[in-house]
Amino acid sequence: MSRLEKIKEQIGWLKVAFAIFTAILVSLVGWYMTYYDNNNIADIKKYLTLLGILTSSVIIIVVNKIAFKKIDELEDL
Repeated sequence: MSRLEKIKEQIGWLKVAFAIFTAILVSLVGWYMTYYDNNNIADIKKYLTLLGILTSSVIIIVVNKIAFKKIDELEDL
C-alpha cells in the first residue's frame, strides 16, 4: 500500500469517527434539551449528559484537527 493510499484510508476512518461522534453529540444535546426541566430525572444523569456533550465536542475537535493534518500531508505528496 502506497503512502498516498494509506493517508486516504486514514482520512476515510476519520470521516467515520467524525460522523459517529457528531451523531452522539446531537443526540445528547437533544436528550438534554428534552429533559432539562424534568425534575424526575436524577441530577447525575444531567451531569453525565453534560460530560458526554463536552467529551464528544472535544473528540470532534481533535478528529477534525487530525483530519486536516492528514489532508495537508496529501498536498506534500
